[in-house]
Amino acid sequence: MPPAEMLRPAAEQRHADELARLAAADTGGRPDGWRLSPRAVRSFILGEPGLGVSRKFFGDDGLVERAIVSLLSEQGLLLVGEPGTAKSMLSELLAAAISGTSTLTVQGSSGTTDDHIRYGWNYALLIAEGPSERALAPSPVLRAMTEGRLVRIEEITRCPQEIQDALISILSEKVMAMPELGAHRFARPGFNIIATANLRDRGVHEMSSALKRRFNFETVKPLADPALERALIQRQLGDRLAGLAPRVLWPDEVLDVLVQAFQDLRIGRTQDGAPIARPDAVMSTAEAVNVAHAASLDAAWFGQGRVDGGHVGRQLHGVVLKDNPDDVRKVRAYLDQIVRPRGQRQKAWAEFHAAAAKALKDG
Repeated sequence: MPPAEMLRPAAEQRHADELARLAAADTGGRPDGWRLSPRAVRSFILGEPGLGVSRKFFGDDGLVERAIVSLLSEQGLLLVGEPGTAKSMLSELLAAAISGTSTLTVQGSSGTTDDHIRYGWNYALLIAEGPSERALAPSPVLRAMTEGRLVRIEEITRCPQEIQDALISILSEKVMAMPELGAHRFARPGFNIIATANLRDRGVHEMSSALKRRFNFETVKPLADPALERALIQRQLGDRLAGLAPRVLWPDEVLDVLVQAFQDLRIGRTQDGAPIARPDAVMSTAEAVNVAHAASLDAAWFGQGRVDGGHVGRQLHGVVLKDNPDDVRKVRAYLDQIVRPRGQRQKAWAEFHAAAAKALKDG
């Protein structure tokens, strides 16, 4: 299917031109199985203006470099952090740049089985022919091993522990035993595993110490710099609105309201140091992008195409009303104590306050 017909093409399709330019200009040594050199992988993720390559990950540049080094080593890479901190996006970008594909993925859940990690069978062929190569149904992990690529395991701590532990020998020995066929599959150069784990899921299915030793852990932290968060929101919002026929205008002061409100509630204090009761709801950059997208659609289809503070405020309840009913009280206190005084000085904050207060009351 052409990328234009997909809601969200894979990273290697969305950024195919940039990957091609980097490959053509890449004079660095490429590790066995890698499509780009480590320096070019870094440039793909953090940007290379001279080649027209955009920055895609906003945050700790050192984390990206350490992640690349981990994937060069014998260790797997485990990205941990709060929800919405771009762990999955970073793993997708790494896989696209290093392996040329980001679609070898296992989605961790309570329903993840051994077949998703090792292999299954085409049961019609299995009954007709017995165990055979033709009847084998390889998992994404087995495909990555035989093709020398990266495989992504999303939310690894959502998988039952016995399923997680199937990765121990794969990571340490780089081989998968297939007793039904009396065979083994040895990983080709370029194979490794990138896993992600949500800190809020800690304790759901805690990883064994043996499996932990086979991963390098990197913590992806929420964005603390408002300028970086603003730039990321603008970029992702631009991608989402690229095909929208009604044009949408985002005044700078309205985008500032969105970024500052999320930073206040995420950190639990204002830039001036005033304390705020933090809601249990995830006030991540990813949620801010979702609010910005919804506000844009509201302004485009039900307004005049210009986003104001009211459009942003109306969408806030969709973030707050998810986990803890007490979050409504906390956000109302924030609106009354922090936002209302700001609204006396700036129209966008006044619009935000009025709309958010009404949405939380009605919700």
